[in-house]
Amino acid sequence: MMSHSALTALFQQLAIHCRQYQHPPLATCSEADALGLSRAGLRTKNLFLRNDNGKRHFLLVTSPECSVDLKRLSKQMQVSRLGFASAERLDKYLGVQPGHVSLLALGHPHATDVELWIDRALWNGQGLQCHPMDNQHTWVVPAAAVEQLLCHWQRRWQVIDVPVAE
Repeated sequence: MMSHSALTALFQQLAIHCRQYQHPPLATCSEADALGLSRAGLRTKNLFLRNDNGKRHFLLVTSPECSVDLKRLSKQMQVSRLGFASAERLDKYLGVQPGHVSLLALGHPHATDVELWIDRALWNGQGLQCHPMDNQHTWVVPAAAVEQLLCHWQRRWQVIDVPVAE
């Protein structure tokens, strides 16, 4: 299982540098807002999704303000009826509990079965704010470092235009 310390060691091994913050536990972006935290990079909302029969799993990384239209996303990505995956599936495939999810959880051994979708609006910006398996920390990871990690872990990923609910 990928832990905070294992992730730190991997970043050192791969010579990845990122800004790091420590703070009280943050399960949602609104909790960070309530504390008035100021951190570099782009805030992210991470949605762990599954298809209708639960055989495919997806991690969608988008902005906190984005209200995703799952029905349109299903059609766009040609996946039958996307829905939110359970906390049990989150633990099994990413090794984290709700409130600790980020693309850094894709280092978990069972994450080989998880496809990553990153919102184009985030990908074209600054570094992404990610919990390193622990929601008391935020790391701001540059896009090039995200690519380096995903290649290292051999994970499938796409940058997509996320359809918003109207």
